[in-house]
Amino acid sequence: MTLEPRYNPQVTPSLDDTICSLATPPGVGGIGVIRISGPAAFAVADAVTRRPRSVPSASFAGHTLHRADVLAQDGSVIDDVLLAIFHAPRSYTGENVVEVSAHGGPVPLRRILSRLLTHGARLAQPGEFTQRAFLNGKMDLAQAEAVGDIIAARTDEALALARSQQSGRLSSEVAEIRHVILGVMARIEASIDFPEDVGELDTDLCEREIQDAQARIARLLATADRGILVREGLKMVLAGRPNVGKSSLLNALLRVSRAIVTPIPGTTRDTLEESVNIRGIPVRAVDTAGVRDTDDLVEKLGVERSMESLRGADLVLLILDAAVGETDEDRALRAQLGSTPHVIVWNKCDLQTPENAGPDDARVSASTGEGIEALEETIAHRALSGGVIDTGSAGAVISHSRHRHALEAAQARLDDALATLRGHMPADFISIDVRGALLSLGEVTGETATEDIIHEIFSRFCIGK
Repeated sequence: MTLEPRYNPQVTPSLDDTICSLATPPGVGGIGVIRISGPAAFAVADAVTRRPRSVPSASFAGHTLHRADVLAQDGSVIDDVLLAIFHAPRSYTGENVVEVSAHGGPVPLRRILSRLLTHGARLAQPGEFTQRAFLNGKMDLAQAEAVGDIIAARTDEALALARSQQSGRLSSEVAEIRHVILGVMARIEASIDFPEDVGELDTDLCEREIQDAQARIARLLATADRGILVREGLKMVLAGRPNVGKSSLLNALLRVSRAIVTPIPGTTRDTLEESVNIRGIPVRAVDTAGVRDTDDLVEKLGVERSMESLRGADLVLLILDAAVGETDEDRALRAQLGSTPHVIVWNKCDLQTPENAGPDDARVSASTGEGIEALEETIAHRALSGGVIDTGSAGAVISHSRHRHALEAAQARLDDALATLRGHMPADFISIDVRGALLSLGEVTGETATEDIIHEIFSRFCIGK
């Protein structure tokens, strides 16, 4: 499909427009779905289809399917389809929606889209259907983000986390915190506006309630590192001298022969990246060229790329050859890692027991599979700082850096409010900090999010969602 619009984050899409887009992946498949949403959705669908007895689609009951033919301009049939009817507000977007289920080939789908565009619809921007759902109150901003997370999930744990957020678990927790802070705000404003009726501000009560809100925020923030890791994944680089078994280890972790393995040093000339699920963590495993001094121009470029990968790694597996022992080159590479989190992995342990191995070093044989599961446990342990992934607990989990930053900002404003309270400052000074905390919390669910934030979020969505 080539009918994809360029997203302009500076332009606010109009809810008066009727939009359409392919909602299934482009290419060849058994079925392809085109979604139409907006005030003229039924009229646009009627203009390009022939329905039994020419009944207007607006008269069909909601959540029903109806056979129809999509007609070309000359009256010939492009495709026979099913029309799924959804009346506002009981639809995904909260608007009138028609979903056209056609045969999943690029030619009929492209022609159907072209017909819709000639009869008053326009192509949807990335994420515009979900953005309309947010603007029409069908979901808040955190739930809308979770829709994208569900689509992008690479592990069962990431999917469970996204489903939890999409169901409103995080939103409910943030709403409860906002309710506590709103109570503080109401007391402060009442003491300012009606001092004769309510008397002086009860600072002790306000302090307890602010501390309660802070404790709730702290519990959410404590989940952020693990939640973000589960959603975004980990970049893990396999590094070491040539011929220590980096590519063999990558194949062992993948459980498939993906990287070329030969006994010739320097076989890997470039980085090779593959995705692997390690104990519920989506990991981008990067196999690199062996690091050594070389006059070979191609191999030298590979070594430079290896060092570049190391600088951007979340975790490094520094692989040593147990049959050779640690060399000066190994020690030099270890020193270059600096503070980068890393695990020393002794490979070829089926041939030789490594000497001078540390108690935390991993011992594996990439060729036999010995020690691979223990290495995976070590990787997960290091990635989670000794914690565990628990996406099924009753509590909410932070999985977006945006949410963490908003909560940290709210926590800082509440710290300021406590300092102002304890400094016996006027109540209107306290209200400034409390109101700032409310604004920061509102960014999570969208009540106070700016248009720039909203557009940035939905611009990352795919066309048709």
